[in-house]
Amino acid sequence: MAKAKVAKRPTRDEFVLEEIGNQLSEAKQENSEIVLTVWGREEPVRGLITTMDSRTGRVHMETNGEIDKVPFMDIMKVEYPRD
Repeated sequence: MAKAKVAKRPTRDEFVLEEIGNQLSEAKQENSEIVLTVWGREEPVRGLITTMDSRTGRVHMETNGEIDKVPFMDIMKVEYPRD
């Protein structure tokens, strides 16, 4: 029997990563609520950025008073909520 393959995170070029970084920085500066599409998670992460930790490479998102530390490299898309 073949072993189930774990899907690898898609690679993105430096321009895409830089754009995501810029969008995150802007959202943090403006204290805007954003929605992140995160690789490997079924549900998007919605909230405010409290910290961008360059040491651990994680973006700390606050949602309903709880902190979710999202690895930057797993962020596939940054959007603003539509409602």
